Amino acid sequence: MKLCNIGHSFDYETEKLIRIFLPFEKIEILHSFEEGENTAVCRVEELSNGAKITSKLTLLQKNAEYSQIIDRSETPIESFEKKCERAVANTLFDCFAKLTGYRSPWGILTGVRPARLFSRTVAALGEGKARERFLNELYVSRNKISLCEQSHKGEGKIIELSRPESFSLYVSIPFCPTRCNYCSFVSHSVEKAGELIPDYIEHLCKELVETAKIVKSIGLKLETVYVGGGTPTAISAGLLGRVLETVRENFDMSSIREFTVEAGRPDTVTKEKLAVIKNSGATRISINPQTMNDSVLQNIGRKHTAKQMREAFALAREMGFDNINTDLIAGLSGDTFESFCATVEEILKLDPESVTVHSLSMKRASTITVLGELPDIKAGAEATKMVEYARKRLGENNILPYYMYRQSKTVGNLENVGYAKEGFECLYNVYIMDETHTILACGASAVTKLREPGGDNIERIFNYKYPYEYISRFGDMLQRKQGVYDFYNKYKTKGI
Repeated sequence: MKLCNIGHSFDYETEKLIRIFLPFEKIEILHSFEEGENTAVCRVEELSNGAKITSKLTLLQKNAEYSQIIDRSETPIESFEKKCERAVANTLFDCFAKLTGYRSPWGILTGVRPARLFSRTVAALGEGKARERFLNELYVSRNKISLCEQSHKGEGKIIELSRPESFSLYVSIPFCPTRCNYCSFVSHSVEKAGELIPDYIEHLCKELVETAKIVKSIGLKLETVYVGGGTPTAISAGLLGRVLETVRENFDMSSIREFTVEAGRPDTVTKEKLAVIKNSGATRISINPQTMNDSVLQNIGRKHTAKQMREAFALAREMGFDNINTDLIAGLSGDTFESFCATVEEILKLDPESVTVHSLSMKRASTITVLGELPDIKAGAEATKMVEYARKRLGENNILPYYMYRQSKTVGNLENVGYAKEGFECLYNVYIMDETHTILACGASAVTKLREPGGDNIERIFNYKYPYEYISRFGDMLQRKQGVYDFYNKYKTKGI
């Protein structure tokens, strides 16, 4: 498709909006008018008191055109430029909606944090006007506005717990039994990377020790720990125990509110590993089937069964875990609305404390994207029914939304939502998504996010991506980590 942007510089925004309707289309951006099939023209014309915005779309041998007049007056929520940008998105959205017959429930929103945008809009305009703005100006459906409201309130309670000196710790164990066909994480199968794992764990523990020294020197306060992957329980109980013990021995755990370990694949969960996790002081685990349909599990490249999920969950309960999360994905290959509903009902029987419902995202490096096994518009409609059913049934069981985020190229242009019983919300999930406070991250592909105490400035320190690179360039990576000192030295006067 050709995208002709004339009189403005909203290239990124207009391309993202087109991807709501055509997520895999190759888009050529031009800054002059060019006529033809599969062409979108977005024009901004200056007026004495504002601007005229016009979008015209030629698609499927049909034409559509919409215009808006924007005045120069500024509002508490938008500058003149932002009003023009929104009007371009509005008119282009209207064109696509008319010609495709599809209106995304998220309207023109393409960002990953709609709940945070809603929170800021409430702060500027109040709840009533925030709802009106989302509905009439951003084209968000009433159903998604309601989801924003619930998430905004859930996230707000958790964000208030953080202080300027707070930080969270992320520990990356990027190994899995197999690679799922939708996955784009930097994870290696245990079978192929087995010889590398002990050396990786050795270096990971060294990085944790050095990170703890930095924390102690600066005077940061640990709020949450999250051990993720990959699948942390894909490694041996002994190696997993060493990582968890290194965390416990080197960091001050007296202020910690939450300690999560992803148990991930049910077929990696054993009594010995659960005992190691329990003895480390972990307060929360996540066992993630994604689906309880055995044929769908086979389609996506998982070797476990629904029966193994039930067994792993029961074992975790026997071992005394009283805060267990499960992950589900709507839109998986071979899944249907009926089988997804059956999965939700199976999960409800297990009675977890929290459930995270993801929508399938077609990541560039995933197998389904590389092989071109991409869902169509019908799959998006089916996935929409799935997430709505999950929300309804979880809500009926007092498992309510507390955080939400979105990803690009997601089936049905949908969202990922964390649901929890009251008091069992995952604090780390909110802190990482909201960028509430500093996240110090250790391990391959981990990204440290440094947040200015009491401010909004954020800087990042990237670890090397692949385990072999992480090991071979470990000294260079530790040197990068010294940047944490440099960052906090700039803000000594802010109470840290």
